[in-house]
Formats: sequence, structure tokens, C-alpha cells
Amino acid sequence: MKFSLLPGLLLITSAAAAQAVSHRDRVYTADQISNTVSVIDPVDNKLLGQIVLGKPQPDLLSALYKGQALVHGLGASPDHKLLAVVSVGSNNVTFIETATNAIRGSVYVGRAPHEATFRPDGKEAWITVRGEDYLSVIDVATLRETRRVPVPNGPGQIAFSPDGKRAFVCSSFSPELAVVDVATYKVIKKVPVVSPFSPNIFPTRDGQQIWFTHKDVGKVSVLDTKTLTISGVLTTGPISNHVATVDVAAGKLAYVTVGGEDVVKVYSRAPGFKQLATIPVGALPHGIWPSGDGSRVYVGLENGDSAVAISTASNKVLAKIKVGQAPMALMYVPNAVPAGAAGATGLGRQLVDQPAIVRTLKPPTPGPATGTMTLRSEGLVDLATFALRGLTPNTDYDIFLTSGTKAPYPRDYALTTVRTDAKGGAMGQALGPVQRIAGGDLNTSGKKFSRVIVAPKAADSEPVLVAE
Repeated sequence: MKFSLLPGLLLITSAAAAQAVSHRDRVYTADQISNTVSVIDPVDNKLLGQIVLGKPQPDLLSALYKGQALVHGLGASPDHKLLAVVSVGSNNVTFIETATNAIRGSVYVGRAPHEATFRPDGKEAWITVRGEDYLSVIDVATLRETRRVPVPNGPGQIAFSPDGKRAFVCSSFSPELAVVDVATYKVIKKVPVVSPFSPNIFPTRDGQQIWFTHKDVGKVSVLDTKTLTISGVLTTGPISNHVATVDVAAGKLAYVTVGGEDVVKVYSRAPGFKQLATIPVGALPHGIWPSGDGSRVYVGLENGDSAVAISTASNKVLAKIKVGQAPMALMYVPNAVPAGAAGATGLGRQLVDQPAIVRTLKPPTPGPATGTMTLRSEGLVDLATFALRGLTPNTDYDIFLTSGTKAPYPRDYALTTVRTDAKGGAMGQALGPVQRIAGGDLNTSGKKFSRVIVAPKAADSEPVLVAE
């Protein structure tokens, strides 16, 4: 029997020997708003509990706060005994023992780290420090940063070749993919790509291809690792978040989460990269990872606060599991707990049962603008998050609640102001008693502010997006 090491997974190359889904396996989601790691038993598709790494907003805004903030990225060691959890807001990597859910140690790195990937030999964890221009290399035995590897600005994620000799690094700010010689820790090639925003990368089991997403333009690129050239660019759809490659009886496939369409798209990895299926999954799919035997893929729903299991045989959703708030990265780890162990020690629950309300923002007349508002209860206050696309580039927009029924809408309650980027996209947040204000409970007039409006900042400007 032969084994092939990939970042975060030990993959058995014999399909007959691949381990079936078992109670020893775990599915993890990194929940950015609740600051938790949700832990799922894939046999029952049941949430066992959460590893609580920090408090939810707004409790983390204190200057004396010591927990983690914006839990976002995940990586697993090749022996499946350690989980590396990256927190963007607190610049931290937390190492957790999968058997006990206990924290082994914590390492602080540079500004806004994004994802963690273990070297195939398990001796180092490489962290993409997206707010900087380097990779942080952490010695797993000592949990200390040992060096920084210079790469193009804004590294997003790393994939290692199966032999561990090369690392492939996509970027969130530079339109190029860096190839690093692992022995020397030096970039040996920079491959031009179609856009500067590539947050996620995933290798094939045989190491012949590297798939990576371009979230800003809705595409996926495929790198031929023998020639170090791009062999294909697929137009997958708006907010193409993460990709996972799977080898099944039907062939060699790639699954892509397309957040702007609330679907997962399935592609053949054979030349031509034909699309084979579109799977509706729910609100804003983000992270994705296959089971050890390739029989399933699991997907985190960023705006649905859930994970779904998909059968790779039927490309149908098998189950939906409630998790923490705003799951980002998702990882399936085979043999994460010892045989016979409950694997639920040290787990808690934080903001699991609070519903997420998603409202679609639509243009008053047909046009390219679109967006969503997601509203979550954080106790006494609500967190409203906005994702907007198709607006005028480099422009300020007010987002507000109104009691009006037609334009020009009165700006009764300001939520936030956002500025679009060069492509007309923007993201924003507002924190406050939004639901009670909208219902007329807290405003002096008693009116219900039933509509959400997005309009240019100039007074009396026409709305570009409205949610009833």
C-alpha cells in the first residue's frame, strides 16, 4: 500500500484502501463571527460542540481582550493529531490537539494571517501572512516562528507538492502565483495569473495539477506542475471562494464554491475542464473539503451558519448541520480521534442557535448592481454585514433604514457608509440594535423602518439597491 502526503491530509493512493467515513473522523469549520471552531462527527452529521477561542463582537473590542478575533483559517498536520487555527484579527495561530480539543500552544505572527498548511513531513507549519509579503514558518515541535519567506504581496494560501520539494503560493493582492523551493525557502518562479485576488488553493492527489480560485473575477485557474504554466482558466461565477479536488470512481473532479450563486459547481479535471453539475447548497458557500475516501465533500455556508454534506456519487446534498456564525475555512480530518474515544471533551457552545437573516438587495430597475445584508443577533445587539457588487467603482455609498415606501427615501437610520473598489464591489458592517430599531421599538416616532437602502452618499440621490 502506498501513501501520498498532501497539505493537511494523509491520502491513500489505493482507492480500495481509502478509509470509509468513521466516528474517528472530524469535520471542522472556522467560525469568524462567533470566534469558534465547530466540530462535527461525519457519520451522524452531528455537531458535537465548539472549541471556543474568543468572544463574539462587540465583547472583543476591549483593549484588555485576550482571546482570538476573526477565526478564519484551518490546517491539519499529516498525522492528523494537530489542527492549526488562524485568527485574522488577532494575528494568531492556535494549535489544537484533535484527540482532546485542547490547545497545545499559540503563536503570534504578522498582520492579518490567512491560512495554515503543514509541510508533508509534518515538521513545519507555513502560514500565509496576507497583510504582509511573507510566509511565517513555525517549528511544530517548539511552536516558535523560525523564519519568514519573502513572497509577492498578500499571500493567500499554500499547497505543497506530494514530495514536499515545492510550495505553491497564491496571492490576494498580486496577480501571480509563487513557486517556492522548500529546501532553500526561496521563490524560484512567479507565474502570471488572471487577477490579483486568489484566496484559496488545492492540489490534486497525484500532484500534477494545482487548482486555485480568483474570487474577484469569478474564475478558477489550473496550474500544470510539470511545466509550471497555466493549463486552463475556468469562468465559474461571482464570489468563487474555495475549490477541492476529488478522485472518485466516475473520474477526477474539482468542486468549486460559488458564493454569488449559492451553489457548488463540479468540473472534470480532464483537458477541457467540462462542467458536470451545479449543486444548490444555501447562503454563500465558502470552505470545502473532501472526506478521506472521496465519497463526500463538506461545504461551509458563510451566511447560513451551517455546513452541508454532498454525495460525490449523486452530487446531492445529504445533510445540513448547524455550526457557529460565519464559517469560513472548512476541513475534513480522517482519524482525528483515537479509536473508542468520545472526542467531545473540552467542547462548548457559543451562538449556535441564533438564526442568520439574509436579505437580498436588488436594484429598483434592472441593472448589474446586487448585494446581500446578513443580520445576526450577538445578544443585546445585532451585527449586520453587507456584500455589494456591480456598483460604480471608487464611490461612497450610504446604507440606511427607511420608513419610506418610494424614492426619494428618507434616511431615517444610518447603518454604515462603504466605498467601492475599482471593480464596484464593497463590504461593510454595522453593529447595534438593528432589529429593534427596524421594528419601531427604539425610535421615537414608533415607525417601522422596513426597508434597507443603498444610495450614493450625495443627498437626495436615487437608491441603487433596495431590500423590502
